[in-house]
Amino acid sequence: MSQKYRILWAEAAEKDLTEIIDYIAIDNPADAAKILQEIKQQAASLYTFPERGRIVPELHENGIHFYRELVIPPWRMIYRISDTDVYLLCVFDSRRNVEDILMNRLVGL
Repeated sequence: MSQKYRILWAEAAEKDLTEIIDYIAIDNPADAAKILQEIKQQAASLYTFPERGRIVPELHENGIHFYRELVIPPWRMIYRISDTDVYLLCVFDSRRNVEDILMNRLVGL
């Protein structure tokens, strides 16, 4: 029997997702609902095999290997595995610079 992981959304990731869906819903509520469902399904899929996400390339280049991501075009969902928990940390547009996003969050800009 394979190990099961608990999926936990950080407050920042929930806020990211809400902002994405609210923005899309302005012009197309049906698309917003589909996108929300897809992102939630992808997050839930980490329940059985969270290692399937790749290590975040921009962080890997800097020697940080414990953050992973799923790409759900055009979004990236960054998470970390700890024991039997998967912490979803952020969801953002893949056209944005991940280093800028993380720096802004770390220094509170």
